[in-house]
Amino acid sequence: MTNALTDIQIARQIAKEAGNILLSLQADNSVDNKQKGKNGDYAANQAIINSLKTLRPDDGILSEEEKDNFDRLEKERVWIIDPLDGTREYSENRDDWAVHIGFCTNGIPTMGVVALPGLKKTYSSSDICELKPLARNPKILISRTRQPKYAAELADFLGAELLPMGSAGAKAMAVINGDADIYYHIGGQHEWDNCAPVAVCLAHGLHCSRLDGSPITYNQKDTFVPDLLICRKEYADKILHFLRPVLAGE
Repeated sequence: MTNALTDIQIARQIAKEAGNILLSLQADNSVDNKQKGKNGDYAANQAIINSLKTLRPDDGILSEEEKDNFDRLEKERVWIIDPLDGTREYSENRDDWAVHIGFCTNGIPTMGVVALPGLKKTYSSSDICELKPLARNPKILISRTRQPKYAAELADFLGAELLPMGSAGAKAMAVINGDADIYYHIGGQHEWDNCAPVAVCLAHGLHCSRLDGSPITYNQKDTFVPDLLICRKEYADKILHFLRPVLAGE
């Protein structure tokens, strides 16, 4: 890699490098599952951070696996990284985990790469694939470990099916891929959980917002993001209309 590479080229390459490291470590059955997840998080993060510090030394970095450096708040260009999104799934030798390489300019998610190494797929904000036609009955992706509040009610309202899946990146890319139509999350994430997926989904023409319809602004001092909606635009108004009085009544 050289400094002549564009931001998206860097993002693709470091996502691929991290993915290869993670696949190698996932195949090592000499360690228990908990340690496998820790090893993967650490190794992938080190590879990504080292590359970014070499290739983009003046940019800010926010990573789940790094101590936060608030100098990033003074920078226009900030990389927002989750080296292993879906550590539980990774540790269980599943394939619904991801590498997130997100990038924001003045808080706006302008570029992203989401790699799904276990599925041998990579999605980016510059490689746009055509969305498939809508299914007759929508499918809503939710966490596989805890069903979010109001998910059942939303499914009834839309006549939809709830589909549990692993990492945030895997769920968001499944909407792009046409395996589902809606990714609904309530209960909290952090910026690294959704910056790269949101950047990629926005580039593909999907709706991405908080559950009240407001956009997500990145590179905040408090990185907590309470909720998230990624969906086909055809469903956005209907979902937000349903959620508005529900959330107002909390």
